[in-house]
Parts: sequence; structure tokens; C-alpha cells
Amino acid sequence: MKATDKTTIKIETLVKAPIEKVWRCWTDPNHITQWNNASGDWQTPFAENDLRVGGKLLFRMEAKDKSAGFDFEGTYDEVIENQKIVYTIADGRKVSVTFTEKDNEIMVTETFEAENINPIEMQRDGWQAILNNFKKHVENTASAMSSLHFEITINAPVEKVYQLMISKPTYEEWTKEFNPTSRFEGSWEKGSKILFIGSDEKGNVGGMVSKIKENIPNKFISIEHVGLLHGDKEITSGPEIEGWAGALENYTFTSENGKTILAVDTDSNEEYKAYFEETWPKALNKLKSICEQ
Repeated sequence: MKATDKTTIKIETLVKAPIEKVWRCWTDPNHITQWNNASGDWQTPFAENDLRVGGKLLFRMEAKDKSAGFDFEGTYDEVIENQKIVYTIADGRKVSVTFTEKDNEIMVTETFEAENINPIEMQRDGWQAILNNFKKHVENTASAMSSLHFEITINAPVEKVYQLMISKPTYEEWTKEFNPTSRFEGSWEKGSKILFIGSDEKGNVGGMVSKIKENIPNKFISIEHVGLLHGDKEITSGPEIEGWAGALENYTFTSENGKTILAVDTDSNEEYKAYFEETWPKALNKLKSICEQ
């Protein structure tokens, strides 16, 4: 086959999960490192993903015994959230990925231009194996998580509720329901890393490593939890976080007749579901009390 010839390969899989979860697992580096391998003796120890037109993707793929490895790099040409991604690999080949809802499932279709070194069948099988691994990861993660919803009406303007919820002194007050030593370190600006920290009865420090996925003042905040904090150590990969990395904690602020309706939608695994169902209402009532003073 001549180098100018373009042989296109199409692969697909049907994923049993909501589109938001499928999209997140496909695009979030914390998830990519968990599914982006064609076989058990390969891994992706590192991934970067600047998901925007002109942005770069970089996945380090290597054998677990370090006998081989390479960087998979590309540049995004088109990004339509929850629908389509098109990018150009560093060698000039095009890749298109579409996400189509079908009977409460998501059809993920990946179309890519073949290279001229390896047989077509080998390329198709390798990319399909990775896609199959993606399906397994998403469905295992989705089954381990459930979405919880909490809502409260606060007799205070939305601007006041928004500010008191995230200001350090008052944040520490209303989140004491979760941990008496609750606090945060970092920024609430979109794209920033933020640590949610607390100590146990023995004084051991722990918490969550998170990032601010979105922050629209007085309207919406989305927090993505990407890892664990054990003392000074941040754990963002491995079995300790597998199954829940990428969990979201969303806050929606709605103004109504001078009052604020605050809705919280948060992902939870089965281990913490009952705890959150008991504790979140207490925390929100504490925030309500602070805001209405």
C-alpha cells in the first residue's frame, strides 16, 4: 500500500452507561490510564488531555516490563461534548470517535486511518481490544457508582449563599457535619486543583484530591474527585481509586423570589451511600443556618 493511500478502519462497542459517564471516562486522564491498553502486559502510566480544538493529547503507552514503549500524540480538530471527537495523530492520520445514544446505551464508534507497517487485521484487533477494555472499565465503574440528589431552600440571596458556601471560614463550619476538622486547600477557579482535607481520631490527615471542573459564579459549581490524599501523598491512580475516580459533586444555585434553591448532585459508591444520605441533609441545614443569619 502506498503512503498516500488511506485505508480506513472502523470499530465499535455498545456501552451500558449514561452518556455523561461514557464521555468522562473517554476524556479524563485519570480514567484513560485505567483502560488504555490492548492486553494485560501493557499499560498507560501517564496521560494528558487538553480537550479543545487545537488542544493536544498525549498518552504514554508501554510494556509493564519496560521492554517497549511509545508516546501516542495528537491534536484535536473537532470536539462536540457528548457527541463527537476528531483528532490528527502526530504522524498525520485522522481519528474520529462518535458517541450515539441507542436504547439507553451508548454506541461508541471509532474510525481511524491505518498505518502502512502492520497488517490491517492486527491494527483492527489492537484498537478493538482497547475499545473493549474501555467498555469494561466504564460499565464496572458505572455499576459501582450511584447518583444522589439533595436540595434545600435557603432564605437568602443566591450571591450570599454562593459566597458563604465556598469561603474558608464558613466552608469549615458547614462541612463539620462530615468531619470536625474539614477544610480545603486550593482555588475554586475553573480548572484548579483543590484538596479537601480532614483528620481522623488519631490525627492522621486524609482527604480527596479534586479539581474544579466548572465554576459559574452564583449558578453552578462542578467538582471532580480524581484521587485520595494520605498524609502528604496524593494517590491518583491504582486500585485504591479504581471504580470511582472521576466522581462528580455538582452544586446548582437557583434564585427564586429572593431565596435560593441549592441542589447537590453527587456520585457515591455503595460503601458511602447510606452515610451521605444521612449526612448531606445535616450539612445543608447547617449551611442554611449560616446563610440566614
